[in-house]
Amino acid sequence: MSFVITRTPYRISFFGGGSDYPEWYLQNGGAVLSTSINKYVYITARHLPKIGGLVHRVIWRHVETVETLHDILHPAVREGMKFLNFDDSIGYEITYQGDLPARSGMGSSSTFAVGLINALRTVRGEKPSPQSLTMEAIHLERNLLGDRVGSQDQAAAAYGGLNYIEFGKDSSINVKPINLPKVHFDRLNQHLLLFFTGRQRTASSVAEAVIRNLGDRKAQVTRMQAMAAEGVGILQNGDIEAFGNLLHEAWTLKRGISDQVSTEFIDRVYTLARENGAWGGKLLGAGQAGFMCFVVPPERREQVISKLDDIGTFVPFQLGTSGTQVVYSADAAAGG
Repeated sequence: MSFVITRTPYRISFFGGGSDYPEWYLQNGGAVLSTSINKYVYITARHLPKIGGLVHRVIWRHVETVETLHDILHPAVREGMKFLNFDDSIGYEITYQGDLPARSGMGSSSTFAVGLINALRTVRGEKPSPQSLTMEAIHLERNLLGDRVGSQDQAAAAYGGLNYIEFGKDSSINVKPINLPKVHFDRLNQHLLLFFTGRQRTASSVAEAVIRNLGDRKAQVTRMQAMAAEGVGILQNGDIEAFGNLLHEAWTLKRGISDQVSTEFIDRVYTLARENGAWGGKLLGAGQAGFMCFVVPPERREQVISKLDDIGTFVPFQLGTSGTQVVYSADAAAGG
């Protein structure tokens, strides 16, 4: 293919965060419960005719025109192309667009990595599997870029849907889809709220503090890991209030792992939501800023939104059912 567009979902992680860091699961195993949502990162990759000194073009918050891929400023694009053995014999244009802000706790860096690798492999005529995309995105982020990220976001973006994800001491990652009855799936959708605090941060800086404390917080992380399986059982029984209460317990434990996880502002938002009807919730991602997710009975939904409307933004969404996809592909000859 000479022109492809991939669409890769953001995710919401409910339970087990912390146990998906290799620093933890290679010693203890790990497990998370997460879901993709219907908000996406779009990556395009196409062959670019060489004109003059222009070989590659990368369009993100900058527009880069470079002579070699080694000159590309975007670290993930540059290292991703090198990792996949691209060179300068063929010119490429890579563009990025996202439905949600970056550095906001929605797994955006991993979503980008998965979508990028899918686009690059597809434009070269390959058909990568979700498992290979997961492992290659983890390698790109942790080993090539040096980011201290966990391993759940890459799997969530590659596979999509509602999943129980296990991390083995042998580095294996096993994704188990949770197929809820439609009535339970719809009820979960109706009870979730996504709130953007308007603040952003770099995940690795917070993750460093969390990782340092994993060994000293073994009881908390072990309990959080066990909640992933417990949450699956609760959802299968359709008890959304119990799901919200468990999420509240998980957030309380997560806050205790490091003083870098929450802030006075995040605590104030969370307290306001609980006081106005939310059963539970959490800050998504590593901590300090970004999106928050709340479990709220439908009859209290508008009250919670009204109370928080002046300090952030609610983002309508639905649970997702698909992982990264090629939504458009074309050969050079298709246009005549």
